[in-house]
Amino acid sequence: MKTLQKKKFTFNDYWDRYSTITILVIMIAVFGALRPTSFLTGSNLIKIMEQSSITILLGLGEFFAILLGGIDLSVSSTMALSGALTAQLMVNAGLPPLVAILIGVIIFGAAIGMVNGFLVTATGLPPFIITLGTQALLRSLGYIVTDARAVSGLPASFSKTMGGKLFDIIPVPILVALVTAAILTFFTAKLQAGRNLYALGGNSQSAWYAGITVKKHTILAFAISGVCAALAGMVNIARLAAAEPNAGTGYETYAIEAVIIGGASFFGGVGKIPKVIIGGLIIGVINNGLNMVGVSSYYQQLAMGCLLILAVTLDRFFGASRKN
Repeated sequence: MKTLQKKKFTFNDYWDRYSTITILVIMIAVFGALRPTSFLTGSNLIKIMEQSSITILLGLGEFFAILLGGIDLSVSSTMALSGALTAQLMVNAGLPPLVAILIGVIIFGAAIGMVNGFLVTATGLPPFIITLGTQALLRSLGYIVTDARAVSGLPASFSKTMGGKLFDIIPVPILVALVTAAILTFFTAKLQAGRNLYALGGNSQSAWYAGITVKKHTILAFAISGVCAALAGMVNIARLAAAEPNAGTGYETYAIEAVIIGGASFFGGVGKIPKVIIGGLIIGVINNGLNMVGVSSYYQQLAMGCLLILAVTLDRFFGASRKN
């Protein structure tokens, strides 16, 4: 009888399992060495997590678009418009904060995502084209509904609840991001619809033959993206105590970076929600660390661009064939 030989542990295996956490540890070590007395303090690490909450929420939504082998470039505009409309519901219409939040997330966010998904399935155009168009459209609507001015005067209860701290220690934005991630982890791991999205992203034709409704699941994926972007909008206006129509400009890049650095593949069908959290934290660590060492914002964008190219390149060579 032949004995089974143990499979050799390769760099591909290491990259698949530990790449995201390795990048995070390296970034923390580098900036910790450069600014040991300020970067590695408990208050600064909590600040990084709080600042990363918006990137994480946007990344969680972006994850589902990329999981299908697509992309959603409208997440930052969805975040700004949902935040602006929700702020107006509270300030101008006098709605209670909880009601306004539910409308902003469930109606505004989900509706925008469903429109994106419907346009993708109805036209057959690449999600890149569709969401590039809706990105500009939604941003313009944000300026129109706010008259290009910030919406201020939000209820104190809203800012204290959504932008405050639990037990005066843990910022609520962190909890919102973690609870959302936990729900989506359960969705992808335990529910049939979540598993169908992986199958659809892996091979849409095979998924169709297996009885998975491609159009319905595509709309579902983009609806989740819209909801997460709207949640990011709620967190953003709570932290700023105002809704800026130009909020989150360029943040779609951060969202994509968080997902790809977190181990998802542009080829679709691959990725895990917890790694998106780590990807978002990596973005936050880099931004915070570069600010602390006095690096110009222009060079910060350069660093982010290089990191994204590196992550996609490594995914191309080491991650394109892996499957969940």
